Amino acid sequence: DVTFCTGPAGTGKTYLSIAEALRLLKDETLNFKKIVLIKSVTTLKDEEIGFLKGNMKEKMEPFMYSFMHNFEKVIGKQNVELLKANNMIEEMPIAYMRGINIDNSITIIDEAQNLTPKQMKTLITRAGPGTKVVCLGNIAQIDTPYLTEGSSGLTYVVDRFKGWDHNGHITLVRGERSRLADYAAETL
Repeated sequence: DVTFCTGPAGTGKTYLSIAEALRLLKDETLNFKKIVLIKSVTTLKDEEIGFLKGNMKEKMEPFMYSFMHNFEKVIGKQNVELLKANNMIEEMPIAYMRGINIDNSITIIDEAQNLTPKQMKTLITRAGPGTKVVCLGNIAQIDTPYLTEGSSGLTYVVDRFKGWDHNGHITLVRGERSRLADYAAETL
């Protein structure tokens, strides 16, 4: 029902999750209707560009770029647009999750290390019938100033789900981005 995938930058957490979500969505023996994408809207504080104009979808676009970039790597831009047009990919802002049920979906929560335990509880408890939740993150990349490795929502839920038969935890260790990215993740 829930899978946690952790590991250093560049190990392929988002890419692999998207590839698997697309496979599950395509499998007609399963009842998945869409892929729901959720990501913390945390920015690198020293690099903020200020107010973002536009509607909610337009404001979310910069935060969802990493998802779309990976979708395009897996299936190409044209196929991504087709899935979006058919409402098979849905982007959801965390701020408006209360009261929502997410049914028959593969829900991917990325950058979960930047969420609090209460935010993680809110997100995971949105899962309705037929929904699989995948939480991705790297505790070494916490960008939220009031969170630590010990207080991160990702650490909290991984610990709380230990021993529950319907969860899994995968830790990726080998970088796939580049040897430069691997070296930087290791030494900086």
